[in-house]
Amino acid sequence: MGTAALARNGGRPFGTHLFSVWPGAAFAATAFPVRCVPGDNLAIHVAVAQAPTGSALVVDVAGEPEYGYVDEIIAVAARTRGVVGIVLDGCVRDIAAIAHSELPVFGAGVAVREAGHDAGGAVGQQISMSAAGGPGPLPVRRGDWIVADDDGVVCLPRGQVSAIIADTVSGITRDRAIVDAVHAGESTLDLLGLDPSRVSGWEGAADRDSVRGAGRARSRTARLDQAARGADGRSALRPGVVASRRVAGDVYGGD
Repeated sequence: MGTAALARNGGRPFGTHLFSVWPGAAFAATAFPVRCVPGDNLAIHVAVAQAPTGSALVVDVAGEPEYGYVDEIIAVAARTRGVVGIVLDGCVRDIAAIAHSELPVFGAGVAVREAGHDAGGAVGQQISMSAAGGPGPLPVRRGDWIVADDDGVVCLPRGQVSAIIADTVSGITRDRAIVDAVHAGESTLDLLGLDPSRVSGWEGAADRDSVRGAGRARSRTARLDQAARGADGRSALRPGVVASRRVAGDVYGGD
């Protein structure tokens, strides 16, 4: 499931300044939080050695992004030890080598300045990352799910994962029905029940036609909702089945 769909259904988006180091990079995994001392990446080296196989490192660089916290050595070590991705609120370096390693890495920029390796930090404890459009930082705990792709990075808090996935499955099914209708020539104004008269310069139909169009839009929306639910009232992609399973992030114990 893409990050855009997850963000519409309860996934918490990280700051929009984060980007994938190489195009097409993507992962979904439980978080192993890391807190660095400014300008030092010793904690990342420790996390690579300690993180559970199949997890992703989420790194708080303590507000000092202008260092290459993740480089070729860390990327290769992480990939070799089964870490599936890294997200950091700071810069990286050795871009070509990281891409060659095929480890999905998401960062805030590129910096040639080398980070130190001896100042300490913390691993496995709750951290704070920048959030997109939020009033404050985004907390990330061990066992939260992190999903990252070319659209960005989102956090699915443990305990809410199954519900977010079920809602996202329903939303994806409905979006697919809308896209199919657009391919068939229908207007997004009608499909989404939008009011174009609020836009200055609109040269559409008369008001009475707009009223009829709104009625047709409501009817289309009802059909799309029915298509998303399926004949049994559930999503055509069976979110009920998804929700009936306890996802790892929902049962994760401890901090």
